[in-house]
Amino acid sequence: MSLPSDTPLQKLQFYVTTGYSCGYLPNRMAQSLIAAPQHLVDANVYSGLIQQGFRRSGKFSYRPHCENCQECVPVRLVLARFTPNRSQKRAFKQHQNLTTSILPIGFHEEHYALYASYQRARHSDDKTDEQRELETDTQENDVEQYQSFLCQSNVESVLVEFREGGQLKMVSVVDIVLDGVSAVYTFYDTSDSTTSYGTYNVLWQALWAQTLSLPYLYLGYWIKDSKKMAYKQNYQPLEKLIDGEWR
Repeated sequence: MSLPSDTPLQKLQFYVTTGYSCGYLPNRMAQSLIAAPQHLVDANVYSGLIQQGFRRSGKFSYRPHCENCQECVPVRLVLARFTPNRSQKRAFKQHQNLTTSILPIGFHEEHYALYASYQRARHSDDKTDEQRELETDTQENDVEQYQSFLCQSNVESVLVEFREGGQLKMVSVVDIVLDGVSAVYTFYDTSDSTTSYGTYNVLWQALWAQTLSLPYLYLGYWIKDSKKMAYKQNYQPLEKLIDGEWR
């Protein structure tokens, strides 16, 4: 897949990581293509990169670059034609009591506590999905990993808090690009199995992007055989980046 010929992007260099254990599919090795240097990837440049299938983890911009696997497919929701299905509408109605605040990117102890609880409940046997893409040999403690992963950005990013009766229930990290909103990562209270915070969050981001007059919600990678990533197919119409073209 070729990169755009815009001058800012032409200044970037790209390198391939060494192989690491895939965080999505068992018994597979993965590699990533990294855009460098980091300081050149500003909001404008990243808007071009995300159209070419790149994602962001902290200040790193990357996309999968696996020699024998093409399972990670970048996807985006076409907002002008999106209509929630019945179960999605129920989830949205269920959580109408949530209040929302949009904050600058930064570290908050309350956010980290919720994040740590979410990781213990949902990812106790592995690292966070996005962090696996950029795994290094340096072992940082959990707080440092969280800060590097979600509290640093060189593009236009915000934190979105969702509260119920003043109690923090969910946090999203969201990037704003030229043609849409990009869902970076969301974590939430998992103590009540009857909630549908994940579905509600996707619908909230879709509506928010529409209020910003943006046409797409970028949802990262769809992976058919990964339970963690296959759910994105539930949101339609979904465009997939295949052979360099959004289809």
